[in-house]
Amino acid sequence: MKPFSKVAALVFGLITILHLARLFYGWGAVIGGWVVPMWLSWVAVLLAGLLFWGLRRESK
Repeated sequence: MKPFSKVAALVFGLITILHLARLFYGWGAVIGGWVVPMWLSWVAVLLAGLLFWGLRRESK
């Protein structure tokens, strides 16, 4: 696996874990006064998880 792919997989894995933690613990998120809805974290988990899985699969 190339170094960039490793770093990208790590970043997407971390994003997935943090969004799952947000959903599990009910953490709120506010960006510039806008309250980020919880359903958006489900979308982020799906997309970041797929990217993580694809990068890990590519490495094998």
